[in-house]
Amino acid sequence: MAARILAVGESIMDVVVRPDGRQAHPGGSPANIAYGLARLGHDVSLLTALADDEHGRRIAAHLEGAGVDVLEASWSAEHTSTATATIGDDGAAQYDFDVTWSIPDSTVVPPAALLHSGSIAAFLEPGASAVEALFASERARTLLSLDPNIRPALVGPHEDALARFERLARLSDVVKLSDEDAEWLYPGVSVEDAAHRIRDLGPLVVAVTRGSEGALLVSASAAIAVPGRRVEVADTIGAGDSFMSALLHVIAEELDASDGGLDVDAWRAATDVDERTLARLGDVAVRCAAITCSRPGANPPTAAELAASYDVESRAASAS
Repeated sequence: MAARILAVGESIMDVVVRPDGRQAHPGGSPANIAYGLARLGHDVSLLTALADDEHGRRIAAHLEGAGVDVLEASWSAEHTSTATATIGDDGAAQYDFDVTWSIPDSTVVPPAALLHSGSIAAFLEPGASAVEALFASERARTLLSLDPNIRPALVGPHEDALARFERLARLSDVVKLSDEDAEWLYPGVSVEDAAHRIRDLGPLVVAVTRGSEGALLVSASAAIAVPGRRVEVADTIGAGDSFMSALLHVIAEELDASDGGLDVDAWRAATDVDERTLARLGDVAVRCAAITCSRPGANPPTAAELAASYDVESRAASAS
């Protein structure tokens, strides 16, 4: 892939508590998305906040093992953030966070064709204001992607969080959120209406995940519902992040110029994404999320695993 992608946001050590014990997995939504993009073959950097402690070193090794470039400015935290996820009988996770987030004032980000942020990093100060300023300053040269990944305990009062989300969404080209995020941001509004309301703020693509039911994708002229895929669920940790990585993967694939990476001006000038493109985005994203749900922790598919899932379907169709 020619296009460099930059993810900005928190890295967290996810401590997973199950009836039969506990395990620790590197996580944090922006870090998971960077990891997922690297596993899908992309050139990706991460600006995060790590401490030189056991959790921080383990997270960095995990990310770098997949090919993520963890920027030097990321080693700025006093301690590495943690989240404890308690898994219910249905595989769903409930979270308890010990998280801090900031970006050093002197940080200079490398040029990138695509910049992604969101989750806790978009709402938790002091880093949230830095993320918003980064979106504003980078928009002229970079495609922007946002996933609010709402954590009610960490985003502050609803009115303030909604205002910040909408400011970021106005700057963004791609917005992904879950149906739970949409319901929290816009209580009493249907998921469909919320998606269109967000689209009207300016993004070219809005995607709303709906768990096992798949996803809704909306552009200026098209809307499509992509059904979920049947899998045996290990847990849902990282599924939404895998979905987001896959969206960006498809966008980068379709818009990657052979000699210069993503053509940001051409992408925005198009001002629309047709139904065929929405269907492609949704199919790959739902597929990657389903693979992630089939195994513990935030463990998204590699490019080879994604390709193999299509090969299996193709052989099954031929046999029938």
